[in-house]
Amino acid sequence: MTGTEPLRANRDDHLARLETDAFDVLIVGGGVTGAYAALDASLRGLRVALVEKSDFASGTSSKSSKMVHGGLRYIEQGNLGLVRHSLLERQRLRRNARHLVQRLPFLFPVMEREGVFDPRLAKAFESLLWTYDIAGGWREGILHQKLTKAEVLSHCPTFDETWLTGGFMYFDARVDDARLTLNLVRTAAFHGAAVANHARVVALTRDGHGKVDGAIVHADGRERRVRARVVVMATGVWLRDWTGARNGDASALQVRPAKGVHVAIPWLKIRNDCTVTIPVPGRNRRATITRWGNVSYLGTTDEDYDGDLDDVYCTRRELDFLLEGARSALKTDLCADDVVGSIAGCRPLVGPPGGKTIEMKRNHEIRVASDGLVTIVGGKLTTSRHMAEQTIDTVGRLLGRATRCRTKSAYLLGAAGYDAQAIVASGGLAAHLGERYGTEARFVSDIADATPSLLAPIVDGLPYSEAEVVYAVRHEFARSVDDVLSRRTRARLMARDASARAA
Repeated sequence: MTGTEPLRANRDDHLARLETDAFDVLIVGGGVTGAYAALDASLRGLRVALVEKSDFASGTSSKSSKMVHGGLRYIEQGNLGLVRHSLLERQRLRRNARHLVQRLPFLFPVMEREGVFDPRLAKAFESLLWTYDIAGGWREGILHQKLTKAEVLSHCPTFDETWLTGGFMYFDARVDDARLTLNLVRTAAFHGAAVANHARVVALTRDGHGKVDGAIVHADGRERRVRARVVVMATGVWLRDWTGARNGDASALQVRPAKGVHVAIPWLKIRNDCTVTIPVPGRNRRATITRWGNVSYLGTTDEDYDGDLDDVYCTRRELDFLLEGARSALKTDLCADDVVGSIAGCRPLVGPPGGKTIEMKRNHEIRVASDGLVTIVGGKLTTSRHMAEQTIDTVGRLLGRATRCRTKSAYLLGAAGYDAQAIVASGGLAAHLGERYGTEARFVSDIADATPSLLAPIVDGLPYSEAEVVYAVRHEFARSVDDVLSRRTRARLMARDASARAA
C-alpha cells in the first residue's frame, strides 16, 4: 500500500495467513479494546492476529453513547484519577483520530425545581465543573460557561422553560464508535496484522505442558488452526459465557453485563445543537439527548442484564422510560411512533452482583491464567488505548520481549494531514466524507467519479451513497448488508424502517 492507494482489505488473504503464519499474539475479540491491542502490538513489531466472531464493533463498541469524555459523575464518585486520565486519553484521540472525534458541548439546565440541578446545588455544580476543567477539561481549549435562560433556549428551543432559570455548558467530545473501531483494525492491518471478522474461536489449543498456544477458528464453513505464543481474550461481556464454559482460572474475573439503550428521534422534533442533560422523573440520575446528523439520540439506561448477549434489544418498558424522561423536560410530546431507530448493548463491568450498575466504577482488569491465557475486560471507550497498552505490556513480559508503546502519538488511517476545521467549513459532501474517512475520503470520491450513478443514496433522506458501500466491501471488510447498514454507515440507527426497505 502507498499513500495514493487505499488499504486492500482482502479477507481471504488474511484468513490464509491465519492458517500459515506463526504469531506472537492472537487477539480474540474485535471490539475497540481488541482492535487497539492489535494496533499496539503491530506497532511494537509483534506478529499479530485478530479474530472476531461477528463483525468488527458488532457488540458493545457500536452501541455506546458515542462520547469520549472524562465523566463528571466519576468526580461525584470520588474517582478523580479516572477523570484526569480519561481527559488525557480524550485529547490523544482528538489528535490521532481527528477526523472521527469532534468537540461536543454539554448543556446542564438549572431549574427552580425538578431540575437536573436546582439553584441550591448550582454553586456546588459549578465547583464540580471547575474541578473538571482543572483535571483536564482545559485541554479542549475552552472552559465551562454559565448560561442565561435565553442562552439555554437558544441551544435547545424545545426545552420546557416553565421552571428554567439558566444553565451551564462544558465541553467534551464524541465519536462514531463503530468507525473508530474499524479504523483501528484497518490501521493494525496496514502495519502487518492479520485480521478477520466473522471468524469464531471454537476452542483454545495447548502444548504438551498445558499452556495455551493458539486456537481453532471457524470461518467460511471450515476450521483453521491458528498458532500463537500468547492468546489474549478481549471479548468484553462475552467473557461471561466463555469463562462459564471453560471453568478456567479466568473465572475469577466477574463480568457483570450492564445493559444500555438509546433511541433515535428526528432532530426536527428536538432541535438541539448540543448534548442536553435531562432529569429522569423519580430517579436520582440523568439522561442525555445528543444530535447526530438528522436525528437526536436519547439515552441511556443502565441495568443488569443476564439474557442472550447476541440478542440485546430495546424493550417497550425501556422505550417508555426514556420517552417519559424526554417529555418531562421538553415541550415536544414525544411518543413511540416518533422513534426512528434504537441501539441496545451491554457494558462489560467488572465486579460481583449487588448494588446498582450505574454506581460501579468503570475500571478494567487484566489477568494471566495459569495456562498463560491473558484476559482484559472492563473499562470504557475513552480509556481503551491505555487498556490495550497495559495488555500488550503484559504480552511482552510473557514473550520476554520488552517493547515501547507507540499508540500515544500514532495517527490512525485518514488522520495525518486532515484539517477538520477547513473540511467541515466546506460543508456538503466533502464534510460528510471527511468526518467519516478523513484524508481517505478521496478514495470514496474516486469511486463516485468513475461511476457517477454510485452517488445515489442507499437510504432515502440519509447522506450515505452507493459509492460508500463499494468502498466498504473493497476496503473495510464489510461482508453483509448488516455490516454496511449498522456499522460502516449508521443508517439503521438513523432510519430503521427506511433501512429495512433498502436492504
